[in-house]
Amino acid sequence: MFWSVAEIARMSGVTPRTLRYYDEIGLLSPAGIRSNGYRVYEQEQLLRLQQILVLREFDMPLDAIAAILDGQTDHVQALREHHASVTDKRDRLTRVAHTLARTIEELESQKGTGAVTEINRPENLFEGFDPNLYEAVKGVDWPDQDQARQRSQQFIDSLSVEDLERMQRETTAAMIRMAEFMASETAVSDPSVQAEIETAYQLVRTSWDPDAREFKALARTYDEPAYAENFDRIAAGLATYYRDAMVVFADTRLT
Repeated sequence: MFWSVAEIARMSGVTPRTLRYYDEIGLLSPAGIRSNGYRVYEQEQLLRLQQILVLREFDMPLDAIAAILDGQTDHVQALREHHASVTDKRDRLTRVAHTLARTIEELESQKGTGAVTEINRPENLFEGFDPNLYEAVKGVDWPDQDQARQRSQQFIDSLSVEDLERMQRETTAAMIRMAEFMASETAVSDPSVQAEIETAYQLVRTSWDPDAREFKALARTYDEPAYAENFDRIAAGLATYYRDAMVVFADTRLT
Protein backbone atom coordinates (compact mmCIF):
# COMPACT_ATOMS: atom_id res chain seq x y z
CA MET A 1 0.00 0.00 0.00
CA PHE A 2 1.21 3.50 -0.84
CA TRP A 3 0.61 6.78 0.96
CA SER A 4 1.10 10.28 -0.39
CA VAL A 5 2.89 13.14 1.35
CA ALA A 6 -0.48 14.66 2.26
CA GLU A 7 -1.68 11.40 3.79
CA ILE A 8 1.53 10.95 5.78
CA ALA A 9 1.27 14.54 7.01
CA ARG A 10 -2.34 14.00 8.09
CA MET A 11 -1.53 10.79 9.97
CA SER A 12 1.67 11.92 11.66
CA GLY A 13 1.27 15.67 12.09
CA VAL A 14 4.57 16.22 10.29
CA THR A 15 4.20 18.95 7.68
CA PRO A 16 4.77 18.22 3.97
CA ARG A 17 7.59 20.76 4.04
CA THR A 18 9.33 18.79 6.81
CA LEU A 19 8.85 15.51 4.96
CA ARG A 20 10.47 17.03 1.87
CA TYR A 21 13.34 18.30 4.00
CA TYR A 22 13.83 14.84 5.52
CA ASP A 23 14.06 13.51 1.97
CA GLU A 24 16.60 16.19 0.97
CA ILE A 25 18.95 15.32 3.84
CA GLY A 26 18.54 11.57 3.36
CA LEU A 27 16.80 10.98 6.67
CA LEU A 28 13.52 9.70 5.23
CA SER A 29 13.39 9.03 1.51
CA PRO A 30 10.08 8.02 -0.10
CA ALA A 31 9.56 4.57 -1.50
CA GLY A 32 9.27 6.11 -4.92
CA ILE A 33 8.25 9.10 -7.01
CA ARG A 34 5.35 8.85 -9.43
CA SER A 35 5.36 10.17 -12.98
CA ASN A 36 3.57 13.30 -11.77
CA GLY A 37 6.43 14.01 -9.35
CA TYR A 38 4.50 13.07 -6.21
CA ARG A 39 6.37 11.21 -3.48
CA VAL A 40 4.83 7.98 -2.18
CA TYR A 41 5.60 6.07 0.99
CA GLU A 42 5.22 2.46 2.08
CA GLN A 43 5.01 0.82 5.49
CA GLU A 44 8.80 0.74 5.84
CA GLN A 45 8.93 4.53 5.62
CA LEU A 46 6.07 4.91 8.10
CA LEU A 47 7.95 2.79 10.64
CA ARG A 48 11.11 4.82 10.09
CA LEU A 49 9.16 8.06 10.56
CA GLN A 50 7.77 6.71 13.80
CA GLN A 51 11.30 6.14 15.09
CA ILE A 52 12.36 9.60 13.96
CA LEU A 53 9.54 11.17 15.94
CA VAL A 54 10.35 9.07 19.00
CA LEU A 55 14.00 10.11 18.98
CA ARG A 56 13.04 13.75 18.42
CA GLU A 57 11.09 13.53 21.68
CA PHE A 58 14.49 13.15 23.33
CA ASP A 59 15.82 16.30 21.59
CA MET A 60 18.21 14.25 19.49
CA PRO A 61 19.66 16.11 16.48
CA LEU A 62 18.70 14.84 13.04
CA ASP A 63 22.21 13.74 12.06
CA ALA A 64 22.42 11.58 15.18
CA ILE A 65 18.99 10.08 14.44
CA ALA A 66 20.09 9.22 10.92
CA ALA A 67 23.22 7.49 12.23
CA ILE A 68 21.18 5.44 14.70
CA LEU A 69 18.52 4.39 12.20
CA ASP A 70 21.00 3.58 9.45
CA GLY A 71 22.98 1.40 11.85
CA GLN A 72 20.03 -0.69 12.99
CA THR A 73 20.05 -4.41 12.23
CA ASP A 74 17.05 -5.49 14.30
CA HIS A 75 14.06 -3.21 13.91
CA VAL A 76 11.96 -4.91 16.58
CA GLN A 77 14.77 -4.74 19.14
CA ALA A 78 15.22 -1.06 18.36
CA LEU A 79 11.52 -0.49 18.99
CA ARG A 80 11.78 -2.34 22.30
CA GLU A 81 14.60 -0.02 23.36
CA HIS A 82 12.64 3.06 22.28
CA HIS A 83 9.60 1.77 24.17
CA ALA A 84 11.63 1.27 27.34
CA SER A 85 13.08 4.79 27.10
CA VAL A 86 9.71 6.39 26.45
CA THR A 87 8.07 4.42 29.27
CA ASP A 88 10.81 5.51 31.68
CA LYS A 89 10.39 9.14 30.62
CA ARG A 90 6.60 8.88 30.91
CA ASP A 91 6.81 7.49 34.43
CA ARG A 92 9.29 10.18 35.48
CA LEU A 93 7.20 12.98 33.99
CA THR A 94 4.12 11.56 35.71
CA ARG A 95 5.95 11.87 39.03
CA VAL A 96 7.08 15.41 38.15
CA ALA A 97 3.51 16.38 37.16
CA HIS A 98 2.26 15.05 40.49
CA THR A 99 4.96 17.03 42.29
CA LEU A 100 4.02 20.27 40.52
CA ALA A 101 0.30 19.74 41.08
CA ARG A 102 0.92 19.19 44.78
CA THR A 103 3.08 22.34 44.98
CA ILE A 104 0.47 24.45 43.18
CA GLU A 105 -2.28 23.12 45.46
CA GLU A 106 -0.23 23.89 48.55
CA LEU A 107 0.67 27.41 47.41
CA GLU A 108 -2.89 28.22 46.35
CA SER A 109 -4.32 26.93 49.62
CA GLN A 110 -2.39 29.65 51.44
CA LYS A 111 -3.37 32.54 49.17
CA GLY A 112 -5.22 35.31 50.93
CA THR A 113 -4.46 34.01 54.41
CA GLY A 114 -1.94 36.76 55.13
CA ALA A 115 0.51 34.15 56.37
CA VAL A 116 3.99 33.61 54.97
CA THR A 117 3.85 30.87 52.34
CA GLU A 118 5.18 27.65 53.80
CA ILE A 119 5.89 24.31 52.18
CA ASN A 120 5.22 21.53 54.66
CA ARG A 121 7.83 19.16 53.26
CA PRO A 122 10.33 21.01 51.02
CA GLU A 123 11.96 17.78 49.88
CA ASN A 124 8.71 16.98 48.07
CA LEU A 125 9.37 19.86 45.67
CA PHE A 126 11.88 17.73 43.81
CA GLU A 127 10.24 14.33 43.66
CA GLY A 128 10.59 12.78 40.22
CA PHE A 129 13.32 15.07 38.90
CA ASP A 130 16.42 13.41 37.47
CA PRO A 131 19.52 14.82 39.22
CA ASN A 132 21.71 13.69 36.33
CA LEU A 133 20.15 16.44 34.21
CA TYR A 134 21.34 19.21 36.49
CA GLU A 135 25.05 18.96 35.71
CA ALA A 136 26.45 22.17 34.27
CA VAL A 137 26.62 22.20 30.49
CA LYS A 138 30.15 21.78 29.20
CA GLY A 139 31.78 24.01 26.63
CA VAL A 140 29.38 26.92 26.91
CA ASP A 141 30.86 30.32 26.06
CA TRP A 142 30.86 32.08 29.42
CA PRO A 143 34.08 32.87 31.29
CA ASP A 144 35.20 31.56 34.66
CA GLN A 145 32.65 28.75 34.47
CA ASP A 146 34.40 26.51 36.99
CA GLN A 147 35.09 29.39 39.34
CA ALA A 148 31.50 30.62 39.15
CA ARG A 149 30.23 27.09 39.81
CA GLN A 150 32.55 26.83 42.81
CA ARG A 151 31.38 30.18 44.19
CA SER A 152 27.77 29.12 43.67
CA GLN A 153 28.34 25.87 45.54
CA GLN A 154 30.08 27.74 48.35
CA PHE A 155 27.09 30.06 48.58
CA ILE A 156 24.66 27.12 48.77
CA ASP A 157 26.81 25.37 51.37
CA SER A 158 26.77 28.51 53.49
CA LEU A 159 22.97 28.57 53.69
CA SER A 160 21.13 27.33 56.73
CA VAL A 161 18.51 24.62 56.26
CA GLU A 162 15.80 27.25 56.64
CA ASP A 163 17.40 29.54 54.04
CA LEU A 164 17.86 26.69 51.58
CA GLU A 165 14.24 25.62 51.96
CA ARG A 166 13.11 29.22 51.47
CA MET A 167 15.20 29.53 48.29
CA GLN A 168 13.76 26.28 46.95
CA ARG A 169 10.21 27.49 47.60
CA GLU A 170 10.87 30.82 45.93
CA THR A 171 12.48 29.19 42.89
CA THR A 172 9.57 26.82 42.40
CA ALA A 173 7.05 29.64 42.77
CA ALA A 174 9.00 31.81 40.29
CA MET A 175 8.99 29.07 37.66
CA ILE A 176 5.24 28.64 38.05
CA ARG A 177 4.72 32.41 37.67
CA MET A 178 6.86 32.47 34.53
CA ALA A 179 4.85 29.56 33.11
CA GLU A 180 1.66 31.54 33.78
CA PHE A 181 3.11 34.59 31.99
CA MET A 182 4.02 32.43 29.02
CA ALA A 183 0.57 30.79 28.95
CA SER A 184 -1.08 34.22 28.87
CA GLU A 185 1.28 35.25 26.01
CA THR A 186 2.87 38.03 28.06
CA ALA A 187 5.79 39.54 26.15
CA VAL A 188 9.21 38.74 27.60
CA SER A 189 9.87 42.49 27.70
CA ASP A 190 6.85 43.08 29.96
CA PRO A 191 7.87 44.68 33.29
CA SER A 192 6.31 41.80 35.25
CA VAL A 193 8.42 39.24 33.40
CA GLN A 194 11.53 41.38 33.68
CA ALA A 195 10.95 41.70 37.43
CA GLU A 196 11.18 37.90 37.68
CA ILE A 197 14.46 37.95 35.73
CA GLU A 198 15.75 40.72 37.99
CA THR A 199 15.17 38.44 40.98
CA ALA A 200 16.95 35.57 39.24
CA TYR A 201 19.82 37.88 38.28
CA GLN A 202 20.27 39.02 41.87
CA LEU A 203 20.48 35.37 42.93
CA VAL A 204 23.22 34.79 40.31
CA ARG A 205 25.09 37.81 41.67
CA THR A 206 25.45 36.14 45.07
CA SER A 207 28.20 34.02 43.50
CA TRP A 208 29.07 35.79 40.23
CA ASP A 209 28.56 39.27 38.78
CA PRO A 210 27.98 38.76 35.02
CA ASP A 211 27.98 41.59 32.51
CA ALA A 212 25.54 41.74 29.59
CA ARG A 213 27.53 39.43 27.33
CA GLU A 214 28.06 36.89 30.08
CA PHE A 215 24.42 36.94 31.16
CA LYS A 216 23.30 36.35 27.56
CA ALA A 217 25.78 33.50 27.30
CA LEU A 218 24.27 32.06 30.46
CA ALA A 219 20.81 32.45 28.87
CA ARG A 220 21.98 30.40 25.88
CA THR A 221 22.64 27.43 28.15
CA TYR A 222 18.84 27.12 28.35
CA ASP A 223 18.96 25.87 24.76
CA GLU A 224 20.88 22.82 25.95
CA PRO A 225 18.62 19.75 26.40
CA ALA A 226 19.95 19.12 29.92
CA TYR A 227 18.63 22.52 31.03
CA ALA A 228 15.65 22.89 28.72
CA GLU A 229 14.06 19.64 29.80
CA ASN A 230 13.95 20.73 33.44
CA PHE A 231 12.02 23.90 32.56
CA ASP A 232 9.87 22.29 29.91
CA ARG A 233 8.62 19.70 32.37
CA ILE A 234 6.67 22.54 33.95
CA ALA A 235 5.46 24.00 30.64
CA ALA A 236 6.57 23.27 27.09
CA GLY A 237 8.69 26.14 25.80
CA LEU A 238 9.42 27.59 29.25
CA ALA A 239 13.20 27.29 28.78
CA THR A 240 13.05 29.34 25.57
CA TYR A 241 10.78 31.89 27.27
CA TYR A 242 13.29 32.24 30.13
CA ARG A 243 16.18 32.54 27.67
CA ASP A 244 14.51 35.29 25.64
CA ALA A 245 13.55 37.19 28.80
CA MET A 246 17.14 37.00 30.04
CA VAL A 247 18.46 38.35 26.74
CA VAL A 248 16.08 41.30 26.96
CA PHE A 249 17.20 41.93 30.55
CA ALA A 250 20.84 41.88 29.50
CA ASP A 251 20.23 44.28 26.62
CA THR A 252 18.17 46.75 28.63
CA ARG A 253 19.63 46.56 32.13
CA LEU A 254 23.23 45.43 31.84
CA THR A 255 24.55 47.44 28.91
